[in-house]
Amino acid sequence: MKAIVLEKFGGLDSLVYKDIPEPEAMPGHVVIEIKAFGINHAEMHMRRGEWAEAAPVSGIECVGLVKSCPGGEFAVGAKVAALMGGLGRTINGSYAQYTRAPVSNVALIEADLPWAELAAIPETYATAWTCLFRNLELVEGQRLLIRGATSSFGQAAVKLAVNAGALVVATSRSPDRFAMLEALGVAGVEREGPELSTRIDGQFDAVLDLVGNSTVLDSLSMVRRGGKVCLAGWLGGLAPIAEFNPLLQMASGVYLTFFGSFVFGTPGFPLSDVPLQAIAEDVAAGRLDVTPSRIFKFEEIHEAHRVMEANEAGGKMVVVHA
Repeated sequence: MKAIVLEKFGGLDSLVYKDIPEPEAMPGHVVIEIKAFGINHAEMHMRRGEWAEAAPVSGIECVGLVKSCPGGEFAVGAKVAALMGGLGRTINGSYAQYTRAPVSNVALIEADLPWAELAAIPETYATAWTCLFRNLELVEGQRLLIRGATSSFGQAAVKLAVNAGALVVATSRSPDRFAMLEALGVAGVEREGPELSTRIDGQFDAVLDLVGNSTVLDSLSMVRRGGKVCLAGWLGGLAPIAEFNPLLQMASGVYLTFFGSFVFGTPGFPLSDVPLQAIAEDVAAGRLDVTPSRIFKFEEIHEAHRVMEANEAGGKMVVVHA
């Protein structure tokens, strides 16, 4: 089968097209004929050697058709999504014609949608949904701040939160992106910065911080007593919080939580908990727009990574097989 193999760590030329053997069926796993897959920053970090693990075939998510499933958990030919469970990290991932994913990390996603739209859902929306409705326990009418909202993850979180009836304030470093966020239905937009709390009046019920360690202490200062902050991104870089002293720097009575999608498929975070099917049905019914910002052919992976590295994506990018 055709695959995109990570030959070495480094630039775009590290990703090389090769013929490799198709994955064989094995108990507890699903072999999937990949129709499309999303592009993620994690794959850029893996390509550069900045991640703890990187499999020869990158790609942490995909959508496609079941080719084999020895345990019978999924019917052959079923339309499914797969994400994480080691894909692209410890086992070969989605940058190929076929992949083999653990059953725990595969979900039905039957919907009459183009493969490109289906491919925009799994990783981004599963993560955004879990952060909002499990970690932050968001409910209708709550005031929510989303920091780093113009990223593909941030846009997904905005859409889900607005649809759930939350009053969303979103941030971006680029004023030219404010209109895009306003069009998504947010109640307000603020320019992102390390001392945002000094420019916003009132307190929030919850903050979803996708900027990361450089802003999380500021985020904690903006939630009410009993409020929650979920750290789930590192748009501001991976550097740790310098001399972090929770006793002196955290407000009393607030909650800090973290979510990383690498836990999907573990006993505490079953993928079945995420309503991917319902999300796809919302898309099909016109209640949710997941249109990718860019769609690439399988032969255009270098350009996809160049656009991602240059921060030119403007939203979720996907790759489709011809």
